[in-house]
Amino acid sequence: MIDKEEVAAVLELIRPSLQADGGDVRLVDVDEDGVVSVELQGACKGCPMSQMTLANGVERILKDRVPGVTSVVPVA
Repeated sequence: MIDKEEVAAVLELIRPSLQADGGDVRLVDVDEDGVVSVELQGACKGCPMSQMTLANGVERILKDRVPGVTSVVPVA
């Protein structure tokens, strides 16, 4: 089981980079399969680069730092 608090702590490390560009991310859920659901906020919401931000930024860092994370998906 993935520790939701650990995921939240890693998101806190990522958050300043997103906020520097006018965006943000909110943790919605972590399921038993290692899928982390997040809500992109601010400038990140609806940005054409948001998928790249999730895959190459948020997902990569979470997979590196939190054992068991398999993917990061956005929620509407």
